[in-house]
Amino acid sequence: EGRGYPGPRRARRGEEADPLDVVAPARLSPGDLVDVLRALAAEPERWRPRVHHLVSRRYYERVVAAEDHEVWLICWDVGQMTLLHDHGSSAGAFLVVDGLLLEDYGRPGSGRLRQRLVRRGRPHAFGPSYVHNLANPGPGLATSLHAYSPRLTTMAYYAVLPGGAVPVRTMPVQHPEPTAS
Repeated sequence: EGRGYPGPRRARRGEEADPLDVVAPARLSPGDLVDVLRALAAEPERWRPRVHHLVSRRYYERVVAAEDHEVWLICWDVGQMTLLHDHGSSAGAFLVVDGLLLEDYGRPGSGRLRQRLVRRGRPHAFGPSYVHNLANPGPGLATSLHAYSPRLTTMAYYAVLPGGAVPVRTMPVQHPEPTAS
């Protein structure tokens, strides 16, 4: 896994000791995560050698593991997609570095999802109350970088019902892809 990437760091003003000695994970803002992604994308030698497209599933690999964030490389063959999901308590951002992705997005319980094409070089950032799914509509392969802060620990998966997107399952995670259970 890669070294931490220089993102903006926040000074902790007026910090008091936690009476239970439990410290919340450090957190970067969605805008800070975009900065991290842009800087990493500008150094393709750090991630391009790891690009590997599989017909059977999306390929993913963590390329940065820092105390306050992580960055994943995800490789998409034509037609591959995620399930509708959130990122638990983590903020996030993603940046397509090759190809393009189709995103359905919204908020839990919202009446409908919106859709947009996400083109190479156009980052998108979001807070914890964001649900989306991504797909590679083709015609070629796609590659994207995804940053989360704090690191992913849970993800909820959603169904779209007449009343909006509702969670159907929440799972602990160690990476941005669901596992069979």
